[in-house]
Order: sequence, then structure tokens, then C-alpha cells
Amino acid sequence: MLDPHRLVILRAVISAGSVHGAAAGLHLTPATVSQHLRVLARQTGLVLFEKSGRGIEATPAALHLAEESTRALADLERLDRTVADLRVGRAERITFSCFASVAQAWMPHVVGVLRTASPTTVVEISINELHPSGGRRQPDIEIRNEALESDPVNLNGYQRHVLIEEELHLVLPANHPLCVQEVVEMVQLRDEPWIDHDINDGPTGQIIARACTTAGFTPRYVARLDDHHSALSLAAAALGVTVIPSIALTGMPDNLSVRSLAGPTVGRRIVAFTRAHRVRARLIHTALTALREIADQPRAPHTRRVDQL
Repeated sequence: MLDPHRLVILRAVISAGSVHGAAAGLHLTPATVSQHLRVLARQTGLVLFEKSGRGIEATPAALHLAEESTRALADLERLDRTVADLRVGRAERITFSCFASVAQAWMPHVVGVLRTASPTTVVEISINELHPSGGRRQPDIEIRNEALESDPVNLNGYQRHVLIEEELHLVLPANHPLCVQEVVEMVQLRDEPWIDHDINDGPTGQIIARACTTAGFTPRYVARLDDHHSALSLAAAALGVTVIPSIALTGMPDNLSVRSLAGPTVGRRIVAFTRAHRVRARLIHTALTALREIADQPRAPHTRRVDQL
């Protein structure tokens, strides 16, 4: 089995571009770093570095090994934290995977409820837009969004709970000519510059793209991002319009306006999937109850609660 410490050293040398730079960052001597690299090369049977001028250059094999070690080293760091938690009596843990707007708008309430119910519990939250494979561990609760017209998705080993259905809204500069309308037809956005906040073409991005296709056009993007906050900032700078879910309409700049959309309306469904887990069943039930509470609270117009399917 490879020594994780040597993998850390390999990654440090690649990042620093030299043995001396890595040694300084790791508080080791250059001789020690070089020795660990030689042992790692011998264990793997790989050429990890080649001379390049007065320095060294990582081989493709070394770069691939460093990339593949990312998750393993992250898992070991998590295991170290688990041991530390157990040492001080924090034995319980519950994990969530959700998208960014839910993490911002709902998870403070959920974590607060869990802290009250079980003060020693550690809550882990992964953003599934950034970690499509599920993050560092299998989540106890997975929160996803899906198109209203799509067939229900089910996950093996999980129970499905519909939380809300919500509309997506047009966000545009407050001085935009379309602000005189309370409702904007999608086709009116055909020639507008668009700002995308789902560059990875996730469920929300696909919902918006389908609505544009239904209206007979393809958005003319001037910027594509993976963060709705940044998209709102660009819209506030009058660089384009964007379409944002109701749950994400918080903390907006004052010079932006929000309008409803029609022809078609644009909406999505937010669904929680709870894992069947004998040990954490109580915590999972508490978290699901908290999610239903926060989903049921009034927020942006056109958001409505949906009973559990």
C-alpha cells in the first residue's frame, strides 16, 4: 500500500515546481523530500520526475498519480476528523448533498434544528453541483431539483419526498424597458444578452434552456458562470438578463428588478431523498422535518408547498 505521506509530498513538489519549494512548504529538508520521492518511484515502478534545465519536471505518470490521489487523501483527512470527533465525544454525523441555493437559504435552519436536537452531531454538506458523484461520502439526505414536467426520479436505497414547486423569475436591470411589464413573455427575451448561472448544464440550466426552446429561440449568452450570486452581479452591471429560481432571490443588489415569466412559465420541483439508515434514522427524520418546515415558509411570489408524494 502506498504511503499517503509520500503522495502528499509528490503533490507538494508538483505544486511548488521544485524539491526545495516543496520542502520549505512542508517544513522538511530537501534531502528528506528527495528520499521520499525515490521510495515512491521504487514502490510504484514509475518515473515521476525528469530533469528539465536546472530543475525537474513531473512526468505524465506523476501528474496522473497526483490527480487520482486527491479523493483518497481527502477521505483520509475526513477519517482523521472522525477520529478527532470520537475522541471528544462527537460520535454522530449526518451528511447532506444539495445545490447551492438550498445550502444558503435552507441549511442554516436545518443545521440549527439538528444542533438543538443533538448538540454533539457533526453536519456535513456537499454541493452536488460541484460534486456530481456525491462528495466525500454517501449522503444521508440528497436534495435535487427537477423539471415539473419530468417523470419522478427515484434513487436506489432512498425514499423520495417532494418539498416544493417554485417558479423561476426574470432578473434584469431596474432601468430595463421590460420593467414596465409585470409579466414578460419568454419570446421577448430572444434578442437580449443572457447571463447563465449553470455553466455545467445542470437541472436548472436544462429547465431554462427548454423554456427558451419552447419559445422558439436559443439564448445569446454574454457570460456563463457556475454561481447565481455572480450572475446577479453581472446583471446589476447591466450586462444582461438572467433567470433565477425563487429560493435564490435573496440579497440582490438594489438596482435589479424581478418579473414573472410566461409563454411558457418556468418552474422546477425540489425533492429530498432520505437514505434508509438504521443508526441515523432519528437524525434523518429530524432533518427532513426541518426541511419541510423551511420549505413551507413564505418567500418569493409564485412559490407553493407540495404535499409529500
